[in-house]
Amino acid sequence: MSSRDLPHAGGRAPRASTASDASRKASVAAIIFDLDGVLVDSEQAWDQARRDVVDAHGGAWTASATRDMLGMSSREWPVYVVEQLGTQLTPDEVNAAVVEAMLAGYREHLPLLPGAREAVERLSDRYRLGLASSSNRPVIDVVLDAMGVTDRFAATVSSEEVERGKPAPDVYLEAMRRLGITEGVAIEDSENGIRSAHAAGLRVIAIPNPHFPPADAALALADEILENLDAVRL
Repeated sequence: MSSRDLPHAGGRAPRASTASDASRKASVAAIIFDLDGVLVDSEQAWDQARRDVVDAHGGAWTASATRDMLGMSSREWPVYVVEQLGTQLTPDEVNAAVVEAMLAGYREHLPLLPGAREAVERLSDRYRLGLASSSNRPVIDVVLDAMGVTDRFAATVSSEEVERGKPAPDVYLEAMRRLGITEGVAIEDSENGIRSAHAAGLRVIAIPNPHFPPADAALALADEILENLDAVRL
């Protein structure tokens, strides 16, 4: 099944290829991965860790909280947990508690997505790799170390290291700066991630997150929509 035939949310196909697309495909300066939902099946783990902290410290989870925080940086979502969900901790305390829970969980079991390690190894043999993630720096480092692929990445950026989280382009622009590139490819799974990479001027490969599917309007920004990492061929 080709990327153009792949069914996805709402049944809409990605935008048609253009001469500009063909030109961008011909020259791939680097590939920048997202982490959560692309390399690790972690969105539900983040969600549960935040819920547990909210429940344990006097807050109240809302129906929109999960989607509201998708893509927020680690400077943004702890503020949301305190101000919007009423958690009786400081943002720094919320951040520390959630990150501690995530690291403990990863040390017991790393929920790698199928083909994640293989895709990194395969693509790093041909291209320089970067990573642009909303995860905290300690989480990024633990995941890449556990995967055994730390040295495969020429640059990694946490959105806590930039001004704004996704969907703003800051984390991708910083990854591009560290890689020394002005164009390249991003691999994303979420609505805010797709919007972030697109706004940074990258060619976007979307592998839609089945748990939190991107809206049609976001998927329309992707240059390709694929089913999994095994399908990435550049």
